[in-house]
Amino acid sequence: MASEVYFADLRARSADENKGSKIRKLFDRVCENDFSDDDVVAVKVHFGERGNDSFVSPVLLRYIVDKVKDRAGKVFLTDTNTLYYGSRHDSVDHLVTAVLNGFDYAVVGAPLIIADGLHGGNERLVEVSQKHFDVVKIAGDIHESSGMVVVSHFKGHGISGFGGALKNLAMGCSTIQGKLEQHECAKPVIRHDCDLCGVCVGVCPVGAIELAGDGVKIDYGECIACMNCMDSCPNGVYDLNWEEDVLLFIERMMEYSLGAIKGKEDKVVYFNFLMNITPDCDCVAWSDYPVVPDIGILASKDPVAIDAASYDLVNEQAGFRNSMLENNFEKGQDKFRGVWSEVDSTYQLVYAEEIGLGSRRYHLVRV
Repeated sequence: MASEVYFADLRARSADENKGSKIRKLFDRVCENDFSDDDVVAVKVHFGERGNDSFVSPVLLRYIVDKVKDRAGKVFLTDTNTLYYGSRHDSVDHLVTAVLNGFDYAVVGAPLIIADGLHGGNERLVEVSQKHFDVVKIAGDIHESSGMVVVSHFKGHGISGFGGALKNLAMGCSTIQGKLEQHECAKPVIRHDCDLCGVCVGVCPVGAIELAGDGVKIDYGECIACMNCMDSCPNGVYDLNWEEDVLLFIERMMEYSLGAIKGKEDKVVYFNFLMNITPDCDCVAWSDYPVVPDIGILASKDPVAIDAASYDLVNEQAGFRNSMLENNFEKGQDKFRGVWSEVDSTYQLVYAEEIGLGSRRYHLVRV
């Protein structure tokens, strides 16, 4: 059965057509009587790495927060600490980064809570009984919330192809140990000769890399799959096993997505913002040029359907030739394959549907 996905484009010639008005209309269509005065609702966002500016604007999030306030007892904005060692690895740095990026109470109208605690230890074991995981490790304050609004910036991603609602649930709602469980099947491999420059040794946060003889060695027991070595190596020594490991990684992510909404499936709604559609996740400390024009905002109760619709809408656009796109510039061609050629991003949708997260079939309703 097809799920409804509500869509608003970005054209506006009056106050009734501005982005705030469209967000309110989308909210009213997708969220009728989902929340009550007794509910504590988490608005799950990505606060953006320091140096990144393509995340969903806190000015626009305020409209969603205000609509939740009209229906629920309490609301808070939340994210979880990162596996990699950037500006959001612990709650103190994470909150400072969030405020610097504009997510202050005066702007968003709700308190900020890092859902997995100071160092990622606030977690709940949630049973999912799937192929890879019997239980998953979900951030405690997300699991304890009675409802959730998942707000995602739809964009590219170097390992999953794209990141939308499903990835926001999987990585965004898990603890640091949960993120490690998802990543541990897809650790970097050594593909090429090393010239012993030592850059990777310096950027490895856990000391899992050492120079040995005429090459480099990885202690996979210590490796946390943060990909710092692969991103930093000037000689392309590191790579991934794209044909096997990356598909396992995607499956593990989707099983974590299932755990993120366990117990409140009927009280979760999703917004995807198809703006600033960059090739990379907002976890990077920069924002590259978009690969296609801005498209609009989507809302749904089905995370699979909203990501499927977002993927299709992106691919309907003509790609920007001065972007990271290497091919697939024409309308109808896969833009995420045009950037990350090794990744079949649609496998997210296939496996998510297989385990019961939603439907790839959707009916797009213009608002």
